[in-house]
Amino acid sequence: MEQNGFFLPHDGVKLSELAQYLGAELADPKDADVVIRSVSPVSRAKAGDICYIMSKRSKDELATCAASAVLCTAGLRSLVPDHLPVLISKNAHAAFAMAGGYLYPKALRPEALLSEGSGISDRAVVDKTARLEGQVSIEPFAVIGAHAEIGEGTHIGAGVIIGPNVKIGRNCTIAAGASVLCALVGNGVIIHNGARIGQDGFGYAPGPRGMIKIVQVGRVIIQDHVEIGANTTIDRGAMDDTVIGEGTKIDNQVQIGHNCRIGRHCAIVSQVGIAGSTVLGDGVQIGGQAGLNGHIKIGDGVQIAAKSGVVGDIPAGERYGGVPARPINDFLRETAAILARSTGSKKTGEKND
Repeated sequence: MEQNGFFLPHDGVKLSELAQYLGAELADPKDADVVIRSVSPVSRAKAGDICYIMSKRSKDELATCAASAVLCTAGLRSLVPDHLPVLISKNAHAAFAMAGGYLYPKALRPEALLSEGSGISDRAVVDKTARLEGQVSIEPFAVIGAHAEIGEGTHIGAGVIIGPNVKIGRNCTIAAGASVLCALVGNGVIIHNGARIGQDGFGYAPGPRGMIKIVQVGRVIIQDHVEIGANTTIDRGAMDDTVIGEGTKIDNQVQIGHNCRIGRHCAIVSQVGIAGSTVLGDGVQIGGQAGLNGHIKIGDGVQIAAKSGVVGDIPAGERYGGVPARPINDFLRETAAILARSTGSKKTGEKND
């Protein structure tokens, strides 16, 4: 990877040490002292880089690859030329992710904007009733509200708003420009730039003189090790809580409505919209720009394709796609049939001309 000053390469780790950290097998012990400093795609890898392959499609690129090591599964080992050191892993994708985190730990969460070190900036506003544990850092122009609590090792970025009575756990990062209101946040949570947590949900009752606002008096509960992308919005509950389960990862520009309950270890890609009071089970994966109706239930392990429109419940373990969303095989067959008819019509028209 070309170095641009934002993320400098690692000082270097021996391949044997990296293999141990990843739980991977070093294919040839003679490569134990090879030094790894960075990660790279196969096509641009050079000395000091480690890359990975997931399929046979990488075979041609491997022929000219200059990496210092290649991560792969045992089934793909034969594709790697003899001159390239190999680490064998049961899950090369996950191992490569771990390697990236090891080599670039500062890239795992938003960095402080200023290099003035930890501590509380004299340009931040911290209410005298707020409670801060040790080693909390707060950057300029952040505002910490009355009776807020912030746990040890948490970093609050520039311009962040932490509302009254909000509780944030330990070792969290709240990046610049985010706001967290009416929320309880667990440990190890990352909230990226500009995210909006805990504003009131969209609730109105039609009346004779127009729309009457329904009060939103619930909270947002964010469990441990959740990551929330830039400019994502999570509304607080109306009378119940909005809950984001442990380990869930939410991309940029996602909207989660009031009273939603998101399970543990879900993955929600950018521009997904989830209407109020919808419940997701554990391990649900939702592709970009999908929309989910309100007051529905999505079972454990469900996968929803990008740009799908989900209007009703989905049983656990299913894969759905399309508008309206239906079982993925049905959607793919219908799409193939439409394309076939469209192609046939074009060919008929050409002959008639």
